[in-house]
Amino acid sequence: MTVIQEARPGAAAPSTEEEILRLYRAHLSKGRATLAELFGSHMEVESSGAWLTTSDGERFLNAGGYGVFIMGARHPRVVEAVQRQLHTHPAATRILLEPTAARAAEALVSVMPEGLDRVHFALSGSEAVETGLKLARANGFKRTVSMRGGYHGKTLGALSATAKDVYQQPFRPLVPDFLHLPFGDADALEAELAAHPGEVCVILEPVQGEGGVIIPPKGYLKRVEELVREYEGFLILDEIQSGLGRLGEWWGADIEGVVPDVMLTGKALGGGVLPVSAAVATRKAFRPFDKDPFLHTATFSGQPLLMAAVQASIETIKEERLVTKAVDLGGTLLPKLTEIARRNIPDQLVEVRGRGLLIGVELVEAGLAGELLIELFNHGIVANHSMNGSAVVRFTPPATLTDTEVQFLLDSFDKATRDLIRGAATMPEGGN
Repeated sequence: MTVIQEARPGAAAPSTEEEILRLYRAHLSKGRATLAELFGSHMEVESSGAWLTTSDGERFLNAGGYGVFIMGARHPRVVEAVQRQLHTHPAATRILLEPTAARAAEALVSVMPEGLDRVHFALSGSEAVETGLKLARANGFKRTVSMRGGYHGKTLGALSATAKDVYQQPFRPLVPDFLHLPFGDADALEAELAAHPGEVCVILEPVQGEGGVIIPPKGYLKRVEELVREYEGFLILDEIQSGLGRLGEWWGADIEGVVPDVMLTGKALGGGVLPVSAAVATRKAFRPFDKDPFLHTATFSGQPLLMAAVQASIETIKEERLVTKAVDLGGTLLPKLTEIARRNIPDQLVEVRGRGLLIGVELVEAGLAGELLIELFNHGIVANHSMNGSAVVRFTPPATLTDTEVQFLLDSFDKATRDLIRGAATMPEGGN
């Protein structure tokens, strides 16, 4: 029975923020509500380009979004394509042929490394990971190697590849026969492949985003590919965060000329408008799904509304040269962020590192990273923490930033790092 409580006479009506916090606690997550309070209980209600607006009218430059907004929010071309599809045929029966899925697949294949030409569309990154892992199993590869610090999602198979104890522990036992090796250690990988020739699937990211923007040694990805081929393994590259121009190339694989058996993409694939992901495979790797189209399916895979967003997103990245812009912007931001951090927080800083528009600022402890996120927010910037690298603040801004927006980001970072030091200086000894 629902009980409706009347307000006490003379009591002020709760603010909208208070009401939304109450609803979060009641129906979503108490922990998420507590986290929101650390950021002032702001509510985001509107977004456009690099900016989001809160219910009280404040505007924040979005340099976060976990890699989704390579073209900013609500890009007009993507919105127009989605609206057009919405008013004609948003959801398909999945029985008949449907043209937007075919054209979206063609568009995605057009920017893939040569040989990757079979597509399975999904919604979340984790679903794309599951698709890749299932393709490996269907092709007879029963052992899986992923890398420490890697992040592949939190569904059961994806979580088995995500080498983070705090996420895995509540759900064990996970999928069997997963092994986690050091990222960047080709010798350790060779030993495992040599011990189990013809049996091993290897899944890894070109750059570990959630790991804290961890960039492997030069030549590592190519060596991984060579070892997998030498020992007749199966290679999955997880480019859900790193792909579609984020690293200043269409794919991190392009940096060293790697062609995996399966490439995973997502996040930016829906243009910052709709959730969509994909696993793109070679013809050989995709053979089990070609043979039986009902072996791996999902109700919302390839739905027309999502496919319209995919087509428009890829066309936009091409025509607006966003891959090149990511190189140029990253080349501006990385050295300037580094200079500011070294000047303002030398004793709290470990390193600033990045590639393209995936940039991480590593501090000496996780608590400082949390404080920096709050200080950035106080100065109008949204950034992200790193799930597997908790001492790293991560920047994934759009490739569409104007010169004015770039300067705003740099000025805000300068103010936030200076305020971080002031806060540390006034903290009582032993305080947190």
